[in-house]
Formats: sequence, structure tokens, C-alpha cells
Amino acid sequence: MPSTNQPRWRPTASHENLIKRARLLAQIREFFALRQVLEIDVPVLGASSVSDPHIDSLLVSAAESRYLQTSPEYFMKRLLATGNGPIYALAKAFRAGDSGRYHNPEFTLLEWYRPGWDEHQLMEEIADLLLSVSPADQVSAQPVSSLAARRVSYRDIFLATVKLDPHQASFIELAKLAADIAHRDFSDESRATCLDVIFSFEIEARLPPGLVFIYDYPECLCALAQLRVDAEGVTIARRFEVFLDRIELANGYFELCDADEQRRRFSQDNHQRRALGKPEIPADEHLLSALNAGLPSCAGVALGIDRLLMHLVGAKHIREVIAFAD
Repeated sequence: MPSTNQPRWRPTASHENLIKRARLLAQIREFFALRQVLEIDVPVLGASSVSDPHIDSLLVSAAESRYLQTSPEYFMKRLLATGNGPIYALAKAFRAGDSGRYHNPEFTLLEWYRPGWDEHQLMEEIADLLLSVSPADQVSAQPVSSLAARRVSYRDIFLATVKLDPHQASFIELAKLAADIAHRDFSDESRATCLDVIFSFEIEARLPPGLVFIYDYPECLCALAQLRVDAEGVTIARRFEVFLDRIELANGYFELCDADEQRRRFSQDNHQRRALGKPEIPADEHLLSALNAGLPSCAGVALGIDRLLMHLVGAKHIREVIAFAD
């Protein structure tokens, strides 16, 4: 971690890294301008927030209580439902309790949506974007352009690493492996929690170097992705994650468009939140109304700008690429 001996009023990022940050944002805007994707600006305060049991939102008091948004997703989907076409945002996002080498409570997300595309088309564009922002003169870190992009299914990476099929292994098998990894009992945890532990602590560190796309997640990890039945008759989630040198960089979906299913997932999330002793999050009725009005078939992704910049400049801590980190 960078030295904290400097006066607290000083920026945590160097002037050189701030210049590189500005250049990265300009390159991103140029990339999307050339592809005629519209930049939009949405609020950071909302009456609701993400209900994911493993993400904690910051609640603030104004005239009424409001949540600092963990991503611009819900607002962007409301824009998509009005026919705005392909859109992107470079947005501030907030998550309570996130602090560490790769985490800051306030961070920057690049989020974009492609109506009419599926998740594999979007993966191709992500690779194109990362190639476009890699500096040719980079010496402190390996340019993304020199890294071969790999795509591997969630099932295949599990089978190759821990010899279990994540879709069909029993809960007992998953809980035992999670317990062996984390050295605690998982018999009262969910299937999703066991899978997250196995992936985070056993698989992620053993991913191949470079740019890796993991796709076709288990149904219990669907989040806001559509479901489909694969060639083996198993229901999978059309979700993907992007890793760059074994660090999670982005999370994307072939987006759920069904308002009734979305409401059911909000309810299911809140049931899990209650079980974890966490406050419930009110369902975003505006988002549900937008889905009812008609969200176009689309793929979307959120990419961490600060983590990408860390890779590009060879930074060891997120403080080095944010002007004023916590």
C-alpha cells in the first residue's frame, strides 16, 4: 500500500497518474463516439438501490432518504425503454464497506448497453475497447493488446480447476469444498455463497494470465441476467465476468426484460437479506414500470475504470489512481 505519511490534504494519486486517467477517459469517449454510442448522465441518488444480498448501499438523508447508487444500471434501463438506442455512462458509484487494494467506497464505472446484441457480441466489443486504450509506449505494465483474450464457460473452469460441475454438483459437495477452502462450516449457507467462495479463493487465482471471459453462470448466480437451457438440458444464466491478469474487471448480462421475473428476484434478494440480518431494499418500481413498458433485447456490462487504470499504469493500490481515495 502507498505510504500514508504525506499530509492528509494531499491527493492520493500522482500528477502523472491523473494525466493518464484523463487520457483514459478521453480514449473511452473517442471509442464510443466513433461507434455512435451516446454518453448519458444519470443521478447518483435514487429512491431505491440494488437488492443483491452481497452488495451494501449507502443510505443518505436529504429531504427524503436516498441511496447512493451502486451503479447507473436502473436509470440506464429506464432510458433504454424509451428508445434511446446504445448508451454508455462514466459514472460515480458507491458501495458501503468496500475498502482495500482494489476497492474504494466511491469509484468510477463505465457501463454500457447494446440493444439487439447478445452477451458474446458484447464480449467482443469489450476486447476491442481494451485494445484501444492500451498505450503503445507502456513500460510499467503489460499492455492489454499483447494479451490473448480467452473465453471459457463457468462449468469448464470449475471442472478444470476443482473437478466439480457447478451446475449439477450437490449442495453437500459444494458446501464441503467451500468449508475445506475457507475453514468454516457452510452447511447453513446458500448454494450461491458456496460457489462464490470456491470461485473467489480457489479458481480466480488460478485463471490464466491476460484477458479472460467467464460466461454461462449457474442459475443461482443469475443476478439480472436472462436464463436459458444449455445443450445438456441445464438452466444457466446468461451472465459473464471479465478478468484481467486474474483481477475481476467487469460484470455483464444478456439483460432480463421480464418485469414479473424481476419483481420475483427483488423479493428473493430481500428474503436473503433478512436471513443475513441486512435491511431490505425497496423494489425499484420505476425500473419495473420500464420493463413492463418494454425493455429492448440487449446486453450490458459494467467495467471498473479504476482497476483498469491500475493495470495500465502498473499501480499496486487503487489509491494510486484516484485523486482523493478514502
